[in-house]
Amino acid sequence: MSDRRFSVVICVYTEERWGDILAAVDSVRTQSHPALEILLVVDHNERLRARLTERFEDASVREEVRVLANAGPRGLSSGRNTGIAASRGEFVAFLDDDAVAERDWLRYFAAGYEDPDVMAVGGRTLPAWASGTRPAWFPEEFDWVVGCTYRGLPPGLVRVRNVLGGNASFRRTAFDVAGGFATGIGRDGDRRPLGCEETELCIRLSQALPEALLLIDDRSVIHHKVPAARERFDYFRSRTYAEGISKALVSRSVGANEGLEAERRYTTRVLPAGVVRGLRDAVLGRPGGAGRAAAIVVGVAVAAGGFVRGTLRVRRGGATFSSGPIPARPDSSPAPEVAA
Repeated sequence: MSDRRFSVVICVYTEERWGDILAAVDSVRTQSHPALEILLVVDHNERLRARLTERFEDASVREEVRVLANAGPRGLSSGRNTGIAASRGEFVAFLDDDAVAERDWLRYFAAGYEDPDVMAVGGRTLPAWASGTRPAWFPEEFDWVVGCTYRGLPPGLVRVRNVLGGNASFRRTAFDVAGGFATGIGRDGDRRPLGCEETELCIRLSQALPEALLLIDDRSVIHHKVPAARERFDYFRSRTYAEGISKALVSRSVGANEGLEAERRYTTRVLPAGVVRGLRDAVLGRPGGAGRAAAIVVGVAVAAGGFVRGTLRVRRGGATFSSGPIPARPDSSPAPEVAA
């Protein structure tokens, strides 16, 4: 696997996550399968960019950690596209700025690409709750609300419709075929809790390359920090509403059949089973059972409301986004060898 060279993109936007950013970088620098480079893409925050540039200006790490300014409009999608455009590796991996990767994260990603038809490999994201434990009312079926792997995804090494953007990797050639992440769908710092930009990209990739395989290997593990504010029900409600809006935008881009295929199974099988499990726990006197059942019902209703709102916005022409091509690499020279 020594010839599988990874550029790791970490998008950052606020100095409030300074310690988290450094921890994310350190977790990549100590991988058992070393990364070719780490690209820190700063989202329109000159003070943070200058501070990171100074932090990694030492000659011993300057080539290993590169600090870039987001070359597009504000937001996560543009930041990722900037990182892709600057990448020199044959594979591009993405890690959230408030997450740390386990030591074999890239090694398992690399193993997934033994099949030349594999175009993307994702991993398992575990929540690191600020309070130290999961809130009793918070259902595992909704862990995607806090950017983590949720109950209902199949375990092991499995084929999926889409990977989850905060813990994912792609062949660099996938972007040459499908273009980059769509702007106008995903997050813009903390201001819009939207998502689904990786879903839209993966569906678009599969449409362009029907033979493409997209996998999740749950051995590629990261730990994603969940701040106290995201453990509260008001965030749960706002994030599920935003997800509904995002799904409407995805459906507009790639079609409702493919845009909502996985969601139909999730809402008709996984979530009803979660409600039953919560009610059973309540009957047995286990803490949080009734709250989890209620949260699932509310989450579905609120997401449905967001989807209706998003659909109306699309029909009125009030929602726009772009998924244009990724610019050519700025440096086409061969990348240096990296030992596994």
